[in-house]
Amino acid sequence: MANHALTNAEVSFQVVLTVDEALAFLKFLKRAGHSDYKKFADTRGGDAEVYEMLYAGEKIRAEIAATGFYCR
Repeated sequence: MANHALTNAEVSFQVVLTVDEALAFLKFLKRAGHSDYKKFADTRGGDAEVYEMLYAGEKIRAEIAATGFYCR
């Protein structure tokens, strides 16, 4: 459940992954599509949460890619 006091705040974190974990997560992000996110999002108010999840995944994918890991 979201903490509404943090709405619109930014969250920054660092995570350490093994090479296998990074590649596996990149593969997951590559395979996950709009319908997958929609299945797990709260869509009672529309698709806003679906797109927030998609955008967050893309930001994480970009950060992993910036370290030199790519998933084809």
